Amino acid sequence: MSKDQEPAKDLELETSQKDSDIKDQEPTKVLEVETSQKDSDYLNSDVSTVDSQSSEEDLKDIPRVVLDVVTLEDDPISLKDIFTFKYILLSIIFIVPGAFIDTMNSYRTTSAAYSIFFVQIASHYVGKWLSKILPRDKSIGFGKYKILINDGKPHTIKHTAMIVLTASSGATGSLGLNSLSLAEIYYNQTINPAVALFFMWSIVFLGYSYAGIARNFLIYDPQYTFPSALMQVNLFNTQKKADDDTGNGNKLMKIFFWVIIGVTIYHFLPEYIMPLLTSVSIICLCGSRSYKATFLGSGLGGAGILSLTGDWANVTSSIMINPYFIQVIQFIAYVLAAWILIPSVKFGNLSSFKAGLMSNSLFLSNGTKYPYTSILTHDFQLNETKYEQLGPVRMGAQRCWNMFFDFAAYVSGFVWVVLFGYKSLSTSFRKIKASFKSKGSLFQQYNDRLNKRQSVYKDVPLYWFAILFGTCFITLLVIFATNSLFMPWWCLFVALAFGIVIVTPLCWLYALTNFQLPIGTFNELIYGYMIQTQSKRHPAGATVYGAIAGDLFYRCQYILNDQKIGHYMQLPPKAVFISQLFGELLGVPVNWAAFKWVVSSKKEYLNGTLKDPSNIWTGQSISSYQTTAIQYVVLGPARMFKLYPVLPYGFLVGALAPVLLFTLHKFFPKSFLKFRLWNTTVFFSTMANFYGNISTGYLSQFIGGTITMFYMYRYKHQTWKKYNYLLAAAIDTGYNLAVLLIFIIFASGKSIPMPHWWGNNAVSVERCFAYAEAEG
Repeated sequence: MSKDQEPAKDLELETSQKDSDIKDQEPTKVLEVETSQKDSDYLNSDVSTVDSQSSEEDLKDIPRVVLDVVTLEDDPISLKDIFTFKYILLSIIFIVPGAFIDTMNSYRTTSAAYSIFFVQIASHYVGKWLSKILPRDKSIGFGKYKILINDGKPHTIKHTAMIVLTASSGATGSLGLNSLSLAEIYYNQTINPAVALFFMWSIVFLGYSYAGIARNFLIYDPQYTFPSALMQVNLFNTQKKADDDTGNGNKLMKIFFWVIIGVTIYHFLPEYIMPLLTSVSIICLCGSRSYKATFLGSGLGGAGILSLTGDWANVTSSIMINPYFIQVIQFIAYVLAAWILIPSVKFGNLSSFKAGLMSNSLFLSNGTKYPYTSILTHDFQLNETKYEQLGPVRMGAQRCWNMFFDFAAYVSGFVWVVLFGYKSLSTSFRKIKASFKSKGSLFQQYNDRLNKRQSVYKDVPLYWFAILFGTCFITLLVIFATNSLFMPWWCLFVALAFGIVIVTPLCWLYALTNFQLPIGTFNELIYGYMIQTQSKRHPAGATVYGAIAGDLFYRCQYILNDQKIGHYMQLPPKAVFISQLFGELLGVPVNWAAFKWVVSSKKEYLNGTLKDPSNIWTGQSISSYQTTAIQYVVLGPARMFKLYPVLPYGFLVGALAPVLLFTLHKFFPKSFLKFRLWNTTVFFSTMANFYGNISTGYLSQFIGGTITMFYMYRYKHQTWKKYNYLLAAAIDTGYNLAVLLIFIIFASGKSIPMPHWWGNNAVSVERCFAYAEAEG
């Protein structure tokens, strides 16, 4: 925090708060999710916020929100006690179904979510049971390569944490499947299984290797809290208290399970019985029969003005995790995009092209959908003659401003970090240099208790990340050099170069705010420009490049979040790293198998040859990738920018907006407007959200976030500390369990639709009849 900052009495996010600020600060009595809260936040917090050693020097650098959640006492555990046959067995049990379900979901309209909190609860009890029945202190293996079947010790929360981190890595989908799906579904081209598997492994592990760059800045410094990690750590520690029968652990776990049961039962209403609760349109329920009014009030295809939701899928636990100022920025951006811009285009003169406002499709000038398959030759190149006959590709106004703000958000992310994060990142860089000079661990460069606890373990050597990178790089280079996939080999170098530039700034934003910046649009634009000079360019190449460039950030972010959990849980860093690699080694083959099963049995539905009578296997995401491929690879960005010349100015806006706010902050540091909090990257990225299908839930999110992260944190902090993260995890788990049960009961075999009634109207489930009948 800079010296000219006023007393800490608002929600703030700063990255350079110094000890000298203590003298100027008042007691902390308001919501401060400050990622770098130093002495003042700790010294002014309630005594009960921390342990009995709260006056010790090694606690002053730890943010208050971390002290509320993390246990600072430790019982070290060895690698030998972690990597047992029991660990491998539990990893397989919980990774295989998760990887399969997540992959299958990407092709479906409805899906059954696989909750990591379910893994966290179930693996703990299964692990305790296995610890009792498996042979103790016996090994299996060959020669000196043996592992214990069971370490002979009680199953602890650290064992559970290792299982969860492994599943968090492996029980997911894969970006690499996008290009494989596009090729097989739309172009009838099948990729060699070995090429597919090594491609999928390599792009994931490249992202993991890039974590070696960002982790030195973000994992050790206590100011980077990783808010979503705190939610899982809170549940871990509650489980531990229940096991130890100390404090209120058992009571809290009972509350946790009762909430799961209640939420599960309740969500049969919005998810199946009464979908009206998904989007509760106040305007429509008041009985309006006006088309304009019902469009404005509809949250399912309309502007969603004053629309509420009773479906947790449209709220999410972000309202209990994200700092409040982030939620304020997002709500303001939503109001501007959905409540102002959409009606201005629909009923005003903001855009002369009215078609496709609520669609991501491409259009002809007359407003009909563009027949993009007709402009492709037999080898998937552009048929110039046919294109000239049909005319230019048009986009809906909403898709246009989405792209504009996507460009702005991408550039803004870098400029914001340079301006507002320079001091803290430069401090981290000096510590990194000092650790290299002393040939010691980065743990030793920080004086907080968490790093002191972690210093008992050996850190992950940098060369582990280097070896991982080298192996993946060579594998991908061979794949592309032999033309085994759809991208030129030299594009790999461009993707890797961009990854080096973006990984630390964007992970920095995530570590502080829990906000993930989508980067797909920019990646596709870059690839579109690069590939236009090639005589042959396959449409699926854009998804190949996007998978590589995207995973360099997304997977790096995931691995850092899990490594922060390991840091909070005081797990051996090497064990966490190995567990993440092991999780993906298990998960990727399952991803590929699920993809092959879906394509072999549902291909005609997915490519539109046949219509799925259940309307489940629609392949909407793959269809979107196909549209993007046509737009960026076949047609090229130059045609798009010629028709929409304002789009490139998004980059300029993204560069200038942070400079403006930084200047205002410097000139008016004590302004009530708090210019340093108005993160332009978050604002632009939220403006880039597409509200064509669902514009409901955002008002409910803001109301819920105001209650949890503002009122409860400020005025009922002890209650917030005790229940907030626990309830967030319980509601997430209950919702996911409800979706899974509904899927199994009503959709896994023969589809069983819910009969129509007042809460499930056949014309409009939210009862916006005039709008639904007109759009018909």
